[in-house]
Amino acid sequence: MPSRSTARLAALTVAAVCSAASAVVLTSPAHADTVRIHDIQGTTRLSPYAGQKVTDVPGIVTATRTYGSSKGFWFQDTTPDDNPATSEGIFVYTGSTPKVAVGDSVTVTGTVSEYVPGGAASGGQSVTEITKPTITTVSTGNAVPAPVVIDAKSVPSRYTPQGDTANGGSIDNLPLRPGKYALDYYESLEGMNVQVKDARVVTATDRYAELWVTVKPHEHRDRRGGTVYGSYDSQNTGRLQIQSLGATADFPKANVGDTLTGTTTGPLDFNQYGGYTLVADQIGTLKSGGLQRETTKKQTRKQLAVATYNVENLDPSDKTFDQHAAAIVNNLQSPDIVSLEEIQDDNGATDDGTVDASVTVNKLIDAIVAAGGPKYDWRSIDPVNDEDGGQPGGNIRQVFLFNPERVSFVDRAGGDSTTAVGVVKEHGKAQLTASPGRIAPADAAWQDSRKPLAGQFVFRGKTVFVIANHLDSKGGDQSLASQYQPPTRSSEIQRHAQATVVNAFVKDILKVQKNADVLALGDMNDFEFSDTTKILEGRGELWSAIKSLPRSERYTYDYQGNSQVLDQILISPAVRRDSFQYDSVHINSEFNDQISDHDPQVLRFRP
Repeated sequence: MPSRSTARLAALTVAAVCSAASAVVLTSPAHADTVRIHDIQGTTRLSPYAGQKVTDVPGIVTATRTYGSSKGFWFQDTTPDDNPATSEGIFVYTGSTPKVAVGDSVTVTGTVSEYVPGGAASGGQSVTEITKPTITTVSTGNAVPAPVVIDAKSVPSRYTPQGDTANGGSIDNLPLRPGKYALDYYESLEGMNVQVKDARVVTATDRYAELWVTVKPHEHRDRRGGTVYGSYDSQNTGRLQIQSLGATADFPKANVGDTLTGTTTGPLDFNQYGGYTLVADQIGTLKSGGLQRETTKKQTRKQLAVATYNVENLDPSDKTFDQHAAAIVNNLQSPDIVSLEEIQDDNGATDDGTVDASVTVNKLIDAIVAAGGPKYDWRSIDPVNDEDGGQPGGNIRQVFLFNPERVSFVDRAGGDSTTAVGVVKEHGKAQLTASPGRIAPADAAWQDSRKPLAGQFVFRGKTVFVIANHLDSKGGDQSLASQYQPPTRSSEIQRHAQATVVNAFVKDILKVQKNADVLALGDMNDFEFSDTTKILEGRGELWSAIKSLPRSERYTYDYQGNSQVLDQILISPAVRRDSFQYDSVHINSEFNDQISDHDPQVLRFRP
C-alpha cells in the first residue's frame, strides 16, 4: 500500500475539515425557523436542510475539538424523537476554539452543510454539520446525554445496502435502515455520544495515534486476535476506528489482540481515513494480549526455502537495517532465496537521477551477516529513473538475495531496464534469455509501476524460476465505507493487465517445460480471492499457496481493522505436487512498532 504523507498527520487531527469546495449543496425545503437536531439529520445520509439556515437549534454540548483546522463542538438533543434512523447529535464547525464547554446547554443558529472529507471526488460519505454558527449559552454544568452503547447485539450482520443504480450506485438518498445494515446503524449515530466496552484491538496503533477495535469479538476472528477479511461479501461489521480528543502522546500503544478494557466514550465522527470513528474523550485501559512475533521452521537440507518480504522503502538513511536483518535470520530462518520489494536507490527519495541501489542492498547484507546469517549474494536490475512509481525519487525495485552456499544463480547477459526477457528451449528444458531479466518492461501495463524481475536458480541440480513482483497499489480505490456501494476498485484495471502479462510469461515457461518449477511471488497488492489472483493463476498455470493455510491464518497485512492478504507466493503445478510448506510469518502487520507494514511469506519445497 502507498505510504501516507505528513499531510495526513495534520489531517488526522481533524475528522471533517470544513471546506466550501467539499460542501454538497442540495435542494431542500423552505427555510425553517426552529428545528431539532434529528430534523436536520433526517432519515437519509443527507440532511433535508442542507444549504439552509436553521435557527435556535437546542442541545447539550458533549465534546469540543480545540485543535487542528476543524475546531468546533458536538452537541446533542436531550429530547429525542422515536425514530431510530435519525441521529440526535451533530457537529458545529466554529473555525476557531469554541467558546463553549461540555455540559453547556446551547442554542445554535447557522447553515447546514454536508461536508465530504477528502472532497467529493473521493467518493466518501458526507458529514452533516452546522457552519457559520451563532451560539447562545442557556445554562452550564448540565449532565451530558448518556452514550449509546455500540456492541455485538446492536450492530447488524449485514454491512451495507446496495447502492441506488439510478443515482450512480450511491447510498446517500436511501432511507436509513439501522436495524438491517451496519453502515446505516453507524450513520444513525453520527455526531452522537457513543461508547464501546472491553473492545479488542484489531489494528495496532499507528503513527497517527489511531487504532481499530471490534465490537464483535467472534466475527471472523483469527487465532492471534485480529479480524480476517476473507471475501468481498463477508465484511467485518464490528470494526470501528478509535482516535483521541486528548493529547496524542497519551494514546495507548496497542498491538492486535490487546483490549481497551472498561469504557471508551466520545462522539461518533466520520473521516476519509477510516470512515466511522469514535473520537474518544475517555479511553479504556489497555490490557496486553501478549502477542509475540512468529518464527518459521528451518528448511531441511533437501528443502529450498524461498521468501518474499516488502521492506517498505528501505534506503541507506533508515534505522531499520539491523531489525530487518534479525527478522530474516531469526524469524525467517535465513531462507535460501529472498525476494525483496521496495528497495530504494542509494540516496532514497532524493530525486537527482540516482538509480543504483548497491549501497542499500549491501548494507542489508552486511547487517544479515552481523546478525549471524549467511553472506547473501544478490541480483537486480536498476529501473529507468522515475518510471517505476513509488515514493518520488526513490526508484523502488525488487531484489533477489540468495545464499550461494545453498543455491546458485544462473547469470545470462542481456537483462537491463528496457529489454524484455524471453524463454527458450535448450536440451529439452526451459531457459531464460536473460537472467536476471525484466518481463515486458515496455508493456503499458507497467506504466509508472514496478516491472517484474525474473531469475533462474539451481538448487541441488534442479532449475527453479522465480519471478519477483510488486503490482500496482490500491491507491485511488473507494473505501469500504464509501457512499458508493459496492465501492469502485479503479486500481484493478492496471493490476489485472499486469497479472495477465505475468501469467503469459509463466505460460511461456510451461509450454517449453511442462514440469518446470516456477514461483511468482511478491507484493501483489490484492487478495487471494481477487480477480487479480485468478488472472495470475490462469487455467492452473499457478496457484496461490497461501490458500493452503486455514482461512483464519490467511493474512499478510492489516488495514482498517481487516487482516488481509496482499503478499503472495504462487506456484506452478510441479511445485504444488512437491509437498510444499507455506507460512505467513507475522512479525510486522499486527504490531505498533512494526519495521514494515507487510508480513514476509516463506515457502519450503523439494524441487
